[in-house]
Amino acid sequence: MEYKIQVNNQEEIYDIGKVAKQAAGAALLKIKNTVILATVARDDQQVAENFVPLTVQYIEKSYAIGKIPGGYIKRETKPGDFETLTSRIIDRSLRPLFPKGYAYPTQIVVFVLSCDPEVDLQVAALNAASAALYLSDIPVNKAVAGVRIGFKDGEYIVNPTNQELKNSQLDLYVAGTKEELLMIEMRAIPSIETINMPALAIDPMLDPTMSETFMAKQAINEFDEEAILKAIDTAQKAITEATTAYEGIFKGLKKEDAILDYKEDLESDSIFAYVDEFYKEEVLNAINQMAKSERASELSRIVDKILKDNVAVLEAWDKALVDSVVQRYKKKIVREMIIEKRVRADGRQLNEVRPISIETNILPMAHGSCLFTRGQTQALVIATLGNDKDAQMYDLLTEKGALTDNFMVNYNFPGFSVGEASPLRPPGRRELGHGNLARRALEPVIDINRLQTIRLVSEILESNGSSSMATICGGALALRSAGIITEKLVAGIAMGLVFEGDKHAVLSDIMGLEDHDGDMDFKVAGTREGITALQMDIKLGGISRDVLQEALFQAKEGREHILTIMEEADKHIVVNNAILPKLELFNVDPSKIVDIIGQAGKTIREIIEKFEVSIDLDREKGEVKIAGENKTQVEAAKEHIIQITNKPSFGGRGGGRDRDNHRGGGHKESKPVPTFVQDEIVDGVVKRIVDFGAFVELPGGIDGLLHVSKIADHRVEKVSDYLELEQKVKVKILKQTGNKIELGLEK
Repeated sequence: MEYKIQVNNQEEIYDIGKVAKQAAGAALLKIKNTVILATVARDDQQVAENFVPLTVQYIEKSYAIGKIPGGYIKRETKPGDFETLTSRIIDRSLRPLFPKGYAYPTQIVVFVLSCDPEVDLQVAALNAASAALYLSDIPVNKAVAGVRIGFKDGEYIVNPTNQELKNSQLDLYVAGTKEELLMIEMRAIPSIETINMPALAIDPMLDPTMSETFMAKQAINEFDEEAILKAIDTAQKAITEATTAYEGIFKGLKKEDAILDYKEDLESDSIFAYVDEFYKEEVLNAINQMAKSERASELSRIVDKILKDNVAVLEAWDKALVDSVVQRYKKKIVREMIIEKRVRADGRQLNEVRPISIETNILPMAHGSCLFTRGQTQALVIATLGNDKDAQMYDLLTEKGALTDNFMVNYNFPGFSVGEASPLRPPGRRELGHGNLARRALEPVIDINRLQTIRLVSEILESNGSSSMATICGGALALRSAGIITEKLVAGIAMGLVFEGDKHAVLSDIMGLEDHDGDMDFKVAGTREGITALQMDIKLGGISRDVLQEALFQAKEGREHILTIMEEADKHIVVNNAILPKLELFNVDPSKIVDIIGQAGKTIREIIEKFEVSIDLDREKGEVKIAGENKTQVEAAKEHIIQITNKPSFGGRGGGRDRDNHRGGGHKESKPVPTFVQDEIVDGVVKRIVDFGAFVELPGGIDGLLHVSKIADHRVEKVSDYLELEQKVKVKILKQTGNKIELGLEK
């Protein structure tokens, strides 16, 4: 049955119960001439691990635009980048809705069956997927909506068409429920205008009879924090409108929730208390091991040590349970330090950025390179320049014909960057997503009139907190190191949020530990003047506008700090001009193009062979483009062509520009541990009662453990039947190992 919903400048028609009836949930969505099928399927058996085993596949069908796939294999094969990135958007938007402890393998499949070139496929795909999930028997009782916000002529546009988006200055994609935002992605779109200019003002070598010519002019469209907040406000209103409409129609169609089992977190208050009593300092020391591999090894060592304690042996504690408790205790310590003490595990203040060092052009045969190190995150970013033939070709359903991309950012994350011995695999969704974020951040500052195809490769050599932001910083300087003219430098910073009750803390330049144990992952990139790219994933409920504003302005402060260091490094860049491929673009009298070509192409072939260059000619504009690996040869070819056309040479381009910056941390102190003699009888006070015994405060302010087996000569079922809080007791020192003291009750 069809249900029509008029919402956010478009009519959405949902056909429910018509197709894919054996799926757990299915929806057929039509917007204009776009038709999308979204299905949800669920296995009946849970996985062993405690996580949401969700897989999302967004697949575009070639028949959706009346096309047979190209190549030797005439069927859809490996997903393209757009399909992978769209799958990632759907996953990030819907994953937070699943109930806690849900562990049933679940697959969301989205097929594009028909494609209207003016319909936003990412908005439509998420809305269809959300409808299928909401209608299914999976206990998800909130609808999600995706909305895109554009900006043109001072006005925000809700769900612009694809053509309107091309002319927009802003591309903001937001997903959320009626009450809260779940995911945000933003990029600034540079404005490109064609303006009339006097011909000789552009090129003094042009034919004087030409009165004017045309020039493409690019403007960077950074958005300040207030503008971003207004755009997000616009998106939130649109999402509330859409999800209210969806739930109003779909609520009566939703399948009855399946009766499912949910995995419970492995918890034990008793073990938690034991860890707090005897291993607090060791956990703190493990937290201070900033590298992920070192921290994991230290926590694992603590778990093994606990399991060897007499209490653990007597209680037969399970390793998985102890490990879970230690991880929970570690998270508690990290969050308490941030919320209560306003200090972080590595001693930094909340708004403090880790020490940064920058080295440029450290690879002698690469066109441009930058080693950017921030704390224990390190990215080696390499720029390679090519010509038009090196551009990446790709297809989009909404575009006619193949497209070319002459600015590419490839992000690689080998296992050794986090101390893991994992096989090297092709880039996954995370790698593609990080590379796409870096590209969106840097693209607005690259001159649209550039001659080169540019490929940036980011090799992550060490990772402990937002390597994608290190990619952006290193990428901006790698471009400059390759002699690429960029209007401004771009820096990126990863922010975090921690909430506890009515208190919160905003963290600048988060490390991996804070990302894992925090409540929000928030990445901001931009220039001194504004934001060029933004990405946010919210792990908990809604975030207030005031907190979001605080986070954005704190991110600006951190971004400016990083830019100051980058600007100093930029001054000392020395461009490897000797190895850079040379490109020259100049104009001649259009009537002289035939002289350059020569009879049957003889002249141009001789030039290409003699100077080892490639030459592209535009007969109408009189434009000549020469490209080659050797600068001297390219310039000689240019001079030769100018002599042929009797025009003098002109032009030139150059560049020039490392410096380290460091900042310190802090230290902790612990009080001395009193020493007791074995079998010594001392007075104590019962401070805590747990199911395996009691903690007794001893002289010197240290606690000892009175195990349940040492309270009486027979089995004690309930400790509180024999002891009570603040009761004074005499105890015998049975064993002391550092701050761990085992006691016996003296009768």
